[in-house]
Amino acid sequence: MLVEFGLIERASQGDDAAFNQIVLAYRKRIMGTISRLIGRPEDVEDVAQEVFMRLYYSLDQLRSPNVFEPWLYRLSVNTCYDYLRKQKRRHESRMSDLSEQQVMMADAAASTGHQVEEQRKSGVREFVQSLLSEVSEEDRILLTLKEVEGLSLKELERIYNVNENALKVRLYRARQRVLKIYERRADEAPEGSFFGSPADADTGPDVI
Repeated sequence: MLVEFGLIERASQGDDAAFNQIVLAYRKRIMGTISRLIGRPEDVEDVAQEVFMRLYYSLDQLRSPNVFEPWLYRLSVNTCYDYLRKQKRRHESRMSDLSEQQVMMADAAASTGHQVEEQRKSGVREFVQSLLSEVSEEDRILLTLKEVEGLSLKELERIYNVNENALKVRLYRARQRVLKIYERRADEAPEGSFFGSPADADTGPDVI
């Protein structure tokens, strides 16, 4: 915990000064999480403001200060989900207004831009992020919280409101979907390209 329980209790009772201290304590961490979840640095500040706005108006619903951090993570994840859904709808709306030729040109430009970006990227972290970009929002957020943010299974249980076995199954299936993308890329990659070993990813839910 980055703050004392008493500070959370005072904030939940309407103490604005206490709430501001909580924001200052968690702002950097939450913005880092949001950045990894939405993948758009230019929008991180806006999404973070929405997270803390929701926190302000719902903090009085918190059952106990003991569960504050997983509760805040869950609030952040839900806000990111809402953001990603809006972005998807906006993209679909813009694409529906384009002619067939414009769509083809946009696809070609996006493909070229992606290839250039992939050539620019280096290192394991960038490669992992590119793999996660191809799975569903649900898989990407779950794996980011577990593998990048380093949350424990107990913390994830509180965020997702599921038991440990169900969470292990979700993680296993998400990892398998990422592994399939990895294997497809490995098959398509030119000879001599860098690809790490995927052996560690092929593990069942009993060893998570």
